[in-house]
Amino acid sequence: MKKIKYCCKNMKLGSKAVYKLLKLEYPDIKQAKKDCLGNCKLCSKECFVMIGKKEVICGASPEILYGQIKKLIS
Repeated sequence: MKKIKYCCKNMKLGSKAVYKLLKLEYPDIKQAKKDCLGNCKLCSKECFVMIGKKEVICGASPEILYGQIKKLIS
């Protein structure tokens, strides 16, 4: 799997929990926190991550986002 990138500003909406869970369950997957991923409209509304350079995965809650990422990993 490609690197999962998190926007630091989005961490307050719940993506921080997703980051921590994935780090515990899948320590081999590369994850990175960035100051800004350039998706400000999305970032202010719901949890999201960027996979690779273009693919964006989002969820209304951290639990939904986590489930979507787990599907991609499996």
